[in-house]
Amino acid sequence: MSGSPAAAPRPGPVPVVLAGGHGHGHWHLDNLRRLTARGVVRLAGVCDVRPLEAAALTRLGRPEQGRDLGELIERTGARAAIVCTPIHTHTELALTAAAGGADVLLEKPPAPSLTEYRRLAAGFAGSGRACQIGFQSLGSHAVTAVRTLIEDGAVGELRGIGAAGNWVREEHYFSRAAWSGRRILAGTDVVDGVLTNPLAHAVATALHLDGSSREQDVASIDTELFRAHDIESDDTSCVRIRTARGTTIVVAATLCAAAAAEPYVVVHGSRGRITLWFKQDRVLLQRAGHGPGEQVFGRTDLLENLLAHRADGVGLLVPPQATGAFMRVVEAVRTADDPQAVPGCHWRAVPGECSHRRVVHGVDELVTAAAERLATFGELGAPWAGNVPRTAAHR
Repeated sequence: MSGSPAAAPRPGPVPVVLAGGHGHGHWHLDNLRRLTARGVVRLAGVCDVRPLEAAALTRLGRPEQGRDLGELIERTGARAAIVCTPIHTHTELALTAAAGGADVLLEKPPAPSLTEYRRLAAGFAGSGRACQIGFQSLGSHAVTAVRTLIEDGAVGELRGIGAAGNWVREEHYFSRAAWSGRRILAGTDVVDGVLTNPLAHAVATALHLDGSSREQDVASIDTELFRAHDIESDDTSCVRIRTARGTTIVVAATLCAAAAAEPYVVVHGSRGRITLWFKQDRVLLQRAGHGPGEQVFGRTDLLENLLAHRADGVGLLVPPQATGAFMRVVEAVRTADDPQAVPGCHWRAVPGECSHRRVVHGVDELVTAAAERLATFGELGAPWAGNVPRTAAHR
C-alpha cells in the first residue's frame, strides 16, 4: 500500500548574528523581533565590545554574545550577519562575515573611502556570499514609482534633481562615540559628515532616481563643507553632482536647523515636479494641466530581501555596485579641504532635551532653496559661505 508523498520539510528560521547592538543597532533589534515573531529569523548571536543586557534582547531568546565576529559566526552557524558598527570597521567586518559563510546586511555608508569600497566589492565578488547595503530608502516602492514617472515623461524633460535635509542634533550627538564627528580617527578614515552618514539617504536616493547609482555614472562633484559644532567633520554642507547622463543633482543638508523637517528629494521637470519624502515613502506629483496627486507606498525590508535572495534567487535591491556613485560622493568629501567653521556670529546655542544644540541663522531656508534652485550655499549668498573654496572632484 503506497502512502501519500511526504511533504517537503519546512525550512526553519535563518540564524542571524548582529554586529553592533548599541546605538542604531536598536533599530535592527526591533526589526529582528518582528521577523522572529513571523518565524523568519532567529537571533543566534550578538557581537559587541559591550554585551547587551537582557532587556535589550526581549523576545529574542538568549543569543550567544562575543567580541569576535568570525568566531561567533562559526560557533552559532549563522547564515546571515548584520554589520552595524563604526564606519571605519565596515569593510573588514563584512569580509570577515563572508569568510565565515554568512550573507551580510551592511549599514550605510558601506565604507569610508573609495579604496575600501572597492576592496569590499571585490571581496564579495569572489566569496560566493551576498552583500546588501543598508540604504533602507532604496527598498521603498515609492522610489520605483518615481523612476517610472520620470521615464514615462510625466513631468516632461528632466531639468535636475534636488534634495534637502533639515535635521536637528544636540551637542552630545557628536560625543556619543570616539568616531562621531570625525574625519580621521587614529590615522584611519572615518568621514562621519552630514552627507555621508546621517543624511546619506538623501544623496543615495537622488542618485538612484536619476538612474546613476554606479561608480562610473558620476562625471563631477563640487562640495561646500561647513561646521558650526566643534568637530572635525561637516554638519552643514552642500554637494553638486553632475552625472554621466548630464543631470545636475544638488543635495543640501544640515544638523543645525531651527526645526527638524522631513528630508525629501525633488525632481524638477519641464512640465512639473515630483517630491519624494523618502522616510515616509510619500510621493507628490505636480504637473501642468493636472491637479496634484499624492500617494504613500510600501517598502521591502532589506534583510528580508537578502534572505529571499539566498533562498529563492530574488534580486538584491542594494548590492555594493548600486552604491558606487554614492561612494564617489563620500570620496569627494573625504579628499576635500577640511570643513570651514561657521563664525559664531552666524549661529546660536539653544537648549535641547539632553544638551545644547547649535542653530545656524537662516539655514533652514537655505537648504530648501538649494534643492529648489539647484544652487549651492555660496551661490545663494549665505553670509558664512562667501569665501569658501569649492572643492571639485572629476572622473
